[in-house]
Amino acid sequence: MHEADRSTIWPYDEQGEPREFYYSRTAHPAGAAAEAELGRREGGEALLYASGMGAATNVLLAFARPGTTVALAEGCYYGTSKLLGLLAHWGISYVEFDQSGPQPDADILWLEAPANPLLSLPDWEQARAHRGLVVCDATLATPVYLRALDEGADVVVHSATKFLTGNHAALLGATVTRDPEKSARLRELRTNSGIVAAPDAAAALLRGLETLDERMARHTASATELAHRLERHPGVTTVRYPGFGGVISFDVADARAVETCTGLILNATSLGGAHSTMESRARWEAGRVPAGLLRLSVGLEEVDELWADLEQALGRTAQALKV
Repeated sequence: MHEADRSTIWPYDEQGEPREFYYSRTAHPAGAAAEAELGRREGGEALLYASGMGAATNVLLAFARPGTTVALAEGCYYGTSKLLGLLAHWGISYVEFDQSGPQPDADILWLEAPANPLLSLPDWEQARAHRGLVVCDATLATPVYLRALDEGADVVVHSATKFLTGNHAALLGATVTRDPEKSARLRELRTNSGIVAAPDAAAALLRGLETLDERMARHTASATELAHRLERHPGVTTVRYPGFGGVISFDVADARAVETCTGLILNATSLGGAHSTMESRARWEAGRVPAGLLRLSVGLEEVDELWADLEQALGRTAQALKV
């Protein structure tokens, strides 16, 4: 990225009028380039934000009003439900529902494909017939496996911190829509609320998109194999994997014991990076997920090395429980 991209201002033209870039809160070169490429991949107009939650916040600011009801996919990212709870005093309410089944009447239908960490998938036929604004968080699928605008979503949300950048080194969010009026509303609120992406983060996204297809293929191949092996392991009771992408969740008797016994796999939050991470989700969302649920983000390491690390952690834990 050119050093000038980090500037916060650019000079007006010879007539004293703003050029395409004049103040970085409105737009900057790295952000515009990354938005163009993500928009091309999704088939719409992309906008970048300071984080995935920044993107979600901007969507709600743009389209919710006092009295708005949001139908939220059950088992989706807990931060979304927490945000909606914090907005309750603005008169915004939400209900959670099984997105693979009947969809309740609501002003905004908020899907997640797949849901994080329960990994359910939406019923798109019902979503297309829904009366409300259809929002889809496609962070785990990426446009490699889902172009949600083609399936009936009005707005796509990404935590681009995850697979889109793919390196645990950039905090970033995105929205994509095909409706010019919705794009204009999102852009206006983003600019005036200041929920903007930094140039370095945007440049990291642009680099990540160059390798997205290859990385997602590797994530999927390894995750598919690990899911099969976990299903056969006696220490694992439930395995959830949608058949694509790099995230598996599975249940064990003592999640905290397993997550602290791995060596290659980092016991850390977040997902979507080249390095595998795993954590017990009950530490963050107790009551929403099974107590023994572990979320594994499969990185780009050799699958046999990852399995050896998981197997020894599961084995050590099982042995300890017998003592």
